[in-house]
Amino acid sequence: MNLRTLELTISYDGTRLVGWQRQAEGESVQGLLEEALAHLEGAPVTVHGAGRTDAGVHALAQVASVQLTCEHPPEVLQRALNASLPWDVRVVNVREADAAFHARFSARAKTYRYVLCNGPFVSPFEHRYVWHVREPLDLDAMQAAAQTLVGTHDFAAFCSSGSTPATTVRTIVRSSMTTRAGSALLLPPGAPGAVQAGRVDESTLLVYEVIGNGFLRHMVRAIVGTLVDIGRGRHPPAWMAALLEDGRRSDAGATAPAQGLFLVRVDYY
Repeated sequence: MNLRTLELTISYDGTRLVGWQRQAEGESVQGLLEEALAHLEGAPVTVHGAGRTDAGVHALAQVASVQLTCEHPPEVLQRALNASLPWDVRVVNVREADAAFHARFSARAKTYRYVLCNGPFVSPFEHRYVWHVREPLDLDAMQAAAQTLVGTHDFAAFCSSGSTPATTVRTIVRSSMTTRAGSALLLPPGAPGAVQAGRVDESTLLVYEVIGNGFLRHMVRAIVGTLVDIGRGRHPPAWMAALLEDGRRSDAGATAPAQGLFLVRVDYY
């Protein structure tokens, strides 16, 4: 039988999962997909993901690639996978891909979104998907700092301690902080419900969105923790540029909680 390459788009709530990658203990997205696909293939399979999201991190459109010999049409595979996967992992699309396609190595850019709730309380319908920050934040300062990250920089100051990437240089093409009124958690940027940046006086969702050619371990969460410190007035917006220059993780903000982070999309050549 011929070997075929498939591209899968997956959406998942990462709250109870140990992340994308298989772990010795706990359920991972990769492990769940491989188990479900093995039943269809009749043999073990390996699924490659575009990004290795950590425990507690969510995805709106994670992309994976897999090679199979089974001849089920893509729509049949999608239905079969969703019938066997738990409710918090959904395959939203399956399509035939070129033999050379690889979800990770063929990727051109990834978009991540981090959501904060700024105000006295957080909606019970959103508390699993946001970081709740009660004190007022200066959104103008946070946006100014976020813009500093656009371009090609050394992001060592935002790389998880103990991580050893070949290089900490990455290119960011978009880095923006906006606000949304009401329960607009999953709305795309510019959708109805967006409000202007400034100082927020009641519960409002703050959305940080970043697009880049690659990301270091915990990079987005470290950036968000740093932006929140700036929003709290602990540092000026210019601190962000100084961190890029100095490159010391210990000088930047704390790593933001995992539950506010979403992998939004992956773009390919």
